[in-house]
Amino acid sequence: GSNALRMSSHIQIKAKTAAQKSKTSSPLPCSPEPANKPQPKPSDKLNPKTIDPFGAYSRPTSAFAATYAKGGIPCRLVHGSVKHKLQWECLPETVPFDPLLVTLAEGLRETKHPYTFVSKEGFRELLLVDGATEKAIPLLPRLIPVLKATLAHTDDEVFGRGLDALVQLSAVVGPSLNDHLKHLLTNLSRRLMDKKFREKVTVTLQKLEQYGGKATVAIIKSKIPTYCSISP
Repeated sequence: GSNALRMSSHIQIKAKTAAQKSKTSSPLPCSPEPANKPQPKPSDKLNPKTIDPFGAYSRPTSAFAATYAKGGIPCRLVHGSVKHKLQWECLPETVPFDPLLVTLAEGLRETKHPYTFVSKEGFRELLLVDGATEKAIPLLPRLIPVLKATLAHTDDEVFGRGLDALVQLSAVVGPSLNDHLKHLLTNLSRRLMDKKFREKVTVTLQKLEQYGGKATVAIIKSKIPTYCSISP
């Protein structure tokens, strides 16, 4: 009996030592994955339809999506019988432009509903409030990189939203946009070669000239020499 006890305790000590050795030689992850967890298929990454924007484990793709998920965007989509519209929790005039206008601009790169509608319409409506010019101009250094990324996006609808937003911003800030314009023209020049967007990009450039004044023409021509001014 005592021999059997000695052998079992000897086996336990050996097992303990082996376990300690394996711990020191190969550290385990802090939270090991369950062995029966299904592995994601490579096709899941390629198929955006498998991503649920409202799923508990989905990661927001942008500052806009993260803020929207937390309830930090003070407007919501209302489904109308004819068309959708935004409902603001408070008057847009009372909402601080910083950082909301920049966050809405971030949302222009979204490709999922309702982010697409809320960001586009929210950006447009915020720029329509009284005093928008004074509120938007100080934000230009932060808005321009965001719009640049939107205009560089491969998704056609995202690019279209970027063009619309650029025209809306230009109408509000006028010549103040000229100092930042060169950062955006490379992407516009590239899409000008695409038949699908040639007309819309041309109209956008004409609007930029209309709102930016004569100085805008020289800036546009420095990047797009073929541009024809709307001025006689």
